[in-house]
Amino acid sequence: MSDQSGSILHGILVEEDVQFSLIELSVACHADIEQVVALVDEGVLTPCGEDEQGWRFEGATLTRTRAALRLTRDLELSAAGVALVLDLLDEINSLRARLRRANLT
Repeated sequence: MSDQSGSILHGILVEEDVQFSLIELSVACHADIEQVVALVDEGVLTPCGEDEQGWRFEGATLTRTRAALRLTRDLELSAAGVALVLDLLDEINSLRARLRRANLT
């Protein structure tokens, strides 16, 4: 599949019950391990496990990690900036969902 510019698009179908190790998540996102660790340190990502070697990330984390890396790359944001932007986007999505449930949209 390609986009309008003719570039080939790549995607991975991930089920929610899939878990990634730190290395697997880094590979799936084409990111350095240090980038993913910085996102964890900033609270953008929340792994299960005691230490980096034992960290496990839920399948849905893949989408959030890719979004965080895009913000880092495209807007040149630090991990703290990415955390703020993603928190605000989460809040907007939550408010929109509440409006839909209340039939106000």
